[in-house]
Amino acid sequence: MNRVILHCLVVLAAGFTFGCQPAAQTARPAADAGNPVTTLTVTEVPLDRLLPVLGTLYAKDEATLGAEVEGKVEKTLVEFGDRVSAGQVLALIDTSTYETQAQQAEASMLKAKATASMASANLKRIQALTKDQVAAASELDQSQAAYDQGQAELKAAQAGLSLSKLNMDKSQVRAPFDAAIAERVASAGDYVKIGSPLFRVVNDNVLKFIVQAPERYAGQIKKDQPIQFTVDAWPGEQFTGKIFLISPAVNTSTRAFALGALVDNRERRLKANTFARGEITLAKAMPSILIPIDAVLQSSGNSKVFVVEGGVAHARPVEVGRVVQGKQEILNGLKAGDVLITSGHYRLIEGAPVKVRAADEPARPEKSK
Repeated sequence: MNRVILHCLVVLAAGFTFGCQPAAQTARPAADAGNPVTTLTVTEVPLDRLLPVLGTLYAKDEATLGAEVEGKVEKTLVEFGDRVSAGQVLALIDTSTYETQAQQAEASMLKAKATASMASANLKRIQALTKDQVAAASELDQSQAAYDQGQAELKAAQAGLSLSKLNMDKSQVRAPFDAAIAERVASAGDYVKIGSPLFRVVNDNVLKFIVQAPERYAGQIKKDQPIQFTVDAWPGEQFTGKIFLISPAVNTSTRAFALGALVDNRERRLKANTFARGEITLAKAMPSILIPIDAVLQSSGNSKVFVVEGGVAHARPVEVGRVVQGKQEILNGLKAGDVLITSGHYRLIEGAPVKVRAADEPARPEKSK
């Protein structure tokens, strides 16, 4: 009888132990609940606020020189690529003809001057005789008319001489400003009419960097603001200009406005019509947020990060800026003091519990979704 009771007690004890084991096993994970993640506390750093822009470098002054007189091109004195100074003679157009016309006009002017002088002297003589009642009134009228005609002919001759000298001067094609010859259109022997193109010249001592800026930055862009840019021809080198013009209107199609910066190019390292990538300095040393690039998740053109609040992960949409020294600038969506998840976030969903892992604890391999 005692053996039977002892046997029953052993069986009951074994059964009780066996039945309690699953409860203990299910309770253990509750203590380890949460996705392991690493975090950092977001801080602000001083950073210049920049606006990335794309644009083209244009010559500050550019002109197509046309013939101002008609005739045959006698000679061209410059060629493509030559550099010229303001007022330098570039070509000659039928100069002998216009010089001859100027000489004829000068002779006509001298003749008209002599005629006018004679008419003036005769008028004075008749006026004196009329005063003494020696000459008739009709003679005075005739001498007055001759004088008036002489003066008119003199003025016409003087105007003809001025026009002839002007044409003679225009027969010598001159550079309007310091420039380089970008294209020579006419050649010696060509017959040109007024307006026919002869040369295309560009002043590349100073260039204009023309770009477009989104309309939301209209209040932040001012004249004399610096703009830095790079070109493919000089990799790794940065050039600088200053904003000198800002369009007063926004393009309704692009919702952007044009602006231009002057760039000193006296060393002529830059060429007109070159594509350039630039940045406009909107503000200096502004409090900014930089975070690891891997902390930002991209999906369908949107950016988000995860932060920890009360042991739970929360998704935050963010607006990203530029990449600075291998870190991502955040323009909106984060503030100083936020606890940012930097790893372990690829498996997270909104509201998931997390367990912050020590920074030196090895992380599990993660796969991007």
